[in-house]
Amino acid sequence: MVKMVMDGREVEVEEGSTLLEAARKLEIDIPTLCYLEDINELGSCRMCLVEVEGMKNLQTSCTFPVKEGLKVTTNNDRIREARRTVLQLLLSAHPQECLTCIRNRDCELQRLARELNITCNPYEGERPHHEKDISDEAIVREPDKCIHCRRCTAVCQKVQTVGALGPVGRGFEVEIGPWGGKNLSEVACIDCGQCTKVCPTAAIHEKENTEAVWEVLKKEGKHVVAMTAPSIRVALGEEFGLEPGTVMTGKMVAALRKLRFDRVFDVDTAADITIMEEGHEFLDKLKKGGPFPHITSCSPGWVKFCEYFYPEFLPNLSTVKSPQAIMGTLIKTYYTAKEEIEPESVVVVSIMPCTAKKFENLRPELVVPDGDRRNVDITITTRELARMIREAGINFTKLEDSPFDEPLGVSTGAGLIFGATGGVSEAALRSIYELSTGQELEKVEFAEVRGEDGVKVAEVELPQGKVKLAVVSGTGNARTLLNKIKAGEAFYHFIEVMGCPGGCVAGGGQPLYDPYDKDVVKKRIAGLYTAEERMALRKSHQNPVVKQVYQEFLGEPLGNRAHRYLHTRYQPRAAK
Repeated sequence: MVKMVMDGREVEVEEGSTLLEAARKLEIDIPTLCYLEDINELGSCRMCLVEVEGMKNLQTSCTFPVKEGLKVTTNNDRIREARRTVLQLLLSAHPQECLTCIRNRDCELQRLARELNITCNPYEGERPHHEKDISDEAIVREPDKCIHCRRCTAVCQKVQTVGALGPVGRGFEVEIGPWGGKNLSEVACIDCGQCTKVCPTAAIHEKENTEAVWEVLKKEGKHVVAMTAPSIRVALGEEFGLEPGTVMTGKMVAALRKLRFDRVFDVDTAADITIMEEGHEFLDKLKKGGPFPHITSCSPGWVKFCEYFYPEFLPNLSTVKSPQAIMGTLIKTYYTAKEEIEPESVVVVSIMPCTAKKFENLRPELVVPDGDRRNVDITITTRELARMIREAGINFTKLEDSPFDEPLGVSTGAGLIFGATGGVSEAALRSIYELSTGQELEKVEFAEVRGEDGVKVAEVELPQGKVKLAVVSGTGNARTLLNKIKAGEAFYHFIEVMGCPGGCVAGGGQPLYDPYDKDVVKKRIAGLYTAEERMALRKSHQNPVVKQVYQEFLGEPLGNRAHRYLHTRYQPRAAK
């Protein structure tokens, strides 16, 4: 610890920390735009300027290390004027279209302008112009709105280790985008959307599909079905001022009914079916002695990452479709037959925490075998659903709770925890253990696979022997683990990979939050587990609807009919 003075207070702070970190621990607010702790500490935006006694120039607090005896001022006339000037210069090169921007009222640049009381701008500079990139299925780039903070680049390169974004060009014409001036669709982007979460403006954001949903909702003769992913219910409330992790299942369903969807189904039901198929798939590999590791394939960002960077592991991926694709298939086959609805009239809209799901539903591998139709027609994110609810004038927090529709609205706790990293493994273990032993688990929680750690390792004793498993979230962590396996330094029977750090609760389509607030994801995960503990059924193989679907339509897990409708394979992918 070192002693120093900050804003007239003598304080002790940890040696090796920066002035910004020290200020935050002391609950002193210093504005930033480019800073992401441990990921992007450049001082390039100049918003975090402070005054250090004995130094002529103001210093960037995010890069300046604490020292014994320092005297620092974080706010005075000189500092405020410098920050205002920096922000005004940024605004002078920024498009003045806040009212029609997708990030209006949710933009860090806009918020700082309000906090620094900028009501006019004396600077009128030339504004650079770059073409808008709408080539990708999930992500839109608007380079004119970029403030060159490099946060997207840092997350893409350092956290996800994809490297699809970086600086291109020189000087005034520099642009943050794909290397070589290419479009996003031409490079190895996995559509995880983590860049959209950290962008302070609308320079990079999800591709908006709400207009397409409005169009199908008003079309005569269309039967429009909504289906919601597990983690939506613990995040949607944030868009309406509620605490992260607040479980809003009933109000979410009620809002979708108000939007005039004909049916609202729960993707958790399909997650239970995923476990039935993947559990039997894994047990079959144990019986045959491999190939190992068996790797989950629920996360479309991870699957695309594997296709681009580790195609040698594609044979190890589970052939089971994702819960989104399985639910879409069942709606367009099992449900339409049961309800005597013309399949061609059905439009399936999925609400997902994940931008990569927009890409997934366009995959040629994921179609309904009967008629070669898409599993899912339109995907929107949690953020997009919130926009639709507001646009429709629905008072979300005042809605009366409503249940999911039958027959595809009954699920278990195992399906629900798919939304958190480790959830797929835990759900699979519950069923694998009971299916292989014939004994009932007294304690269904597998705490060793829970938590936000990027890599978690556990061992479970089954009749077939000891099973080693790993739980990985974030493709950067997946890269590290796969490299160890390739080098012969590690071995696992079962690996769960989620493309986004923390799992689906932290997906690229979830409500935006202060990137310095580390509690948001924790609260969402806690919300999922709290809701799961209250459920009557907590194991996928106990779901009566799952049993019914197999009995009436699919036959048996891994059977010919189940393989036809619920399984697929992926191929190596190369950038264009």
